[in-house]
Amino acid sequence: MAAAAARLLLRSVSSKDPVTNIHASLHNSFGVTLLKLFPSCTFKPKTQKRHAAHFTFHPDPVPTKYGSTMKMNLFQSVTSALDNTLSSDPTAVIFGEDVAFGGVFRCTVGLRDKYGKDRVFNTPLCEQGIVGFGIGAAVGGATAIAEIQFADYIFPAFDQIVNEAAKYRYRSGNLYDCGNLTIRAPWGCVGHGSLYHSQSPEAFFAHCPGIKVVVPRGPIQAKGLLLSCIADRNPCIFFEPKILYRAAVEQVPTEPYLIPLSQAEVLQEGSDLTVVAWGTQVGHINGEVAAMAQEKLGVSCEVIDLQTILPWDIETVCKSVVKTGRLLISHEAPVTGGFAAEISSTVQEECFLNLEAPITRVCGYDTPFPHIFEPFYIPDKWKCFDAVKRMINY
Repeated sequence: MAAAAARLLLRSVSSKDPVTNIHASLHNSFGVTLLKLFPSCTFKPKTQKRHAAHFTFHPDPVPTKYGSTMKMNLFQSVTSALDNTLSSDPTAVIFGEDVAFGGVFRCTVGLRDKYGKDRVFNTPLCEQGIVGFGIGAAVGGATAIAEIQFADYIFPAFDQIVNEAAKYRYRSGNLYDCGNLTIRAPWGCVGHGSLYHSQSPEAFFAHCPGIKVVVPRGPIQAKGLLLSCIADRNPCIFFEPKILYRAAVEQVPTEPYLIPLSQAEVLQEGSDLTVVAWGTQVGHINGEVAAMAQEKLGVSCEVIDLQTILPWDIETVCKSVVKTGRLLISHEAPVTGGFAAEISSTVQEECFLNLEAPITRVCGYDTPFPHIFEPFYIPDKWKCFDAVKRMINY
């Protein structure tokens, strides 16, 4: 029993995740002490192999309508958008935890040195204060760009976002508004983030009229959509898939450009089944699932990147479902109450007589986001492919 307990303890603390290794040395020393107490135990601790989330990024074609391009990953495209904004708008300010130093994910590198400490500055570790300050700055006429260091920690600011920012225009009868506020936050799983650094909270805010919620699928969309959020006259939440910060590389236009909000993009036309996703999941669907379905099943998938969660593009999605007769929706967030449920309900109401199979959701489970079991939790290409097979054979 003692040996088994020692093995369990060592396994539980062998993670190299930077989020959880703060007490690793203490735990490991305790485990070694246990082994010393039981010299008959021959177990030797081994380095545990980290299981990273499966992900393959497939870049979009090089855009030609926005001028010259440069190779950028996603965090560099975000930096480029922020740089463009600070350069063209003297009222723009960027603030959050560690943004003056470049931020945890390096999205604001060099901006303080270029534009000064009065325009790019650190805040206390207080999300409620960050958003509250942003609301005041936006009401005062500034273009306020707030960073929440992880989307998982946006919840202390929930009241400020939902009860203040979203309702400011309505409660004042359009006399005042904080539409100049944009809130950025790293979002989604990253391969080793576990329960506090992997969440996808977009559905919480999709229930709240008065704000817009946007999630890009890659660097090209990240820059264009972020600039659109900043230019929009409503408060916006811009979730950035953190696993794409370095994994996603595309040729991104260097000059400013806008991608319309609330307009989904049909990435691949098809005739048999509509697949809707956003953020990281678009890479699974467009780059892998659709190709597997065509090759192995002869199924033609129409792939749609929703891009804007609120207000979402009902027309594009329903038009596609009328054509294909089937709908698959995939997101990383838990299935119950996830935004796929809203899409499913709306499509059922609008396209009921066109459906050839039940609408299917491939999502995360109704559990906290796990660490070493992340590969079992995420809605990867194999789960989506199995769903396609079920729907076609229904």
